[in-house]
Amino acid sequence: MSEPDRLVVCASHSPGKDRDVEEVFGADFRAALARARELVLDFDPDYIVLFGGDHRRAFRTIMPTFAIAQSAGIMAEAGFPAARLNVPQARARELAEHLLASDIDVSVCRDIELDHAFAQPLRDLTGGLARYPVIPIPINCATAPLPRAHRVLALGDAVSRYLDRTDGRVLVIGTGGLSHSPPSLEVDTYDISDEDRARIIAEGSPAARKKIKPEWDRSFLDALAVWDREALAELSDNAHAAAGAGANEVRTWLAAGAAGGGKSLDAMVYQPVEEWITGMAVAASV
Repeated sequence: MSEPDRLVVCASHSPGKDRDVEEVFGADFRAALARARELVLDFDPDYIVLFGGDHRRAFRTIMPTFAIAQSAGIMAEAGFPAARLNVPQARARELAEHLLASDIDVSVCRDIELDHAFAQPLRDLTGGLARYPVIPIPINCATAPLPRAHRVLALGDAVSRYLDRTDGRVLVIGTGGLSHSPPSLEVDTYDISDEDRARIIAEGSPAARKKIKPEWDRSFLDALAVWDREALAELSDNAHAAAGAGANEVRTWLAAGAAGGGKSLDAMVYQPVEEWITGMAVAASV
């Protein structure tokens, strides 16, 4: 089969962005997202492979290290209604079988309800949840113990080999990070109610605004720009201590970059947005 076309886009996400309905904050980041969307729509993928984390919403009592969703929806959140994703089930199963044959222990999940980690990049980069078929690949970025970076890279490498032998234009997305310390993830609990989650976030947000680490973020983006796997792995494995619990989500960027063939990913923007408690960035393989 012919070599497939592949575009990789990695972008931060934040529920604070969805709550900022008047778009007061993050103007530079929003502008870069708009440019990234133009790249995506011009590329016009046949389907999307989306690496995302979980905020202990979809997975509470059982947390797979890596999973392939064969059917999935998006939960109602931040004023957006619940919705179904168009998951190409046969291709998702084929990918899961390929990963297992490649010695990547991946779980398969069905009818899983995902949150803004998956919804926000689809809305931002494609204009909606249903524009393209999508294979969601959750990576555990929240509940210890977390996968080591070399295993995340191995997952991405295995996905890349699958894409190498299939036809079609594929958009690969990694979403999350960069530095941030979400109060709800800084506590090691899985069974809190939505009300308690909201209270913990409200009480901890003032302190979280001051926990963005621009120096760490720039080091990560610099390593991404030259696809320095060793540096990326070291930064990712030490992300929690150096840049907060939310920085663990850069594992999705590693997986996406490896799945894209290990090409350099150039930063389109970096903007620390205190109101969203996050160092926000967009990077793409262009």
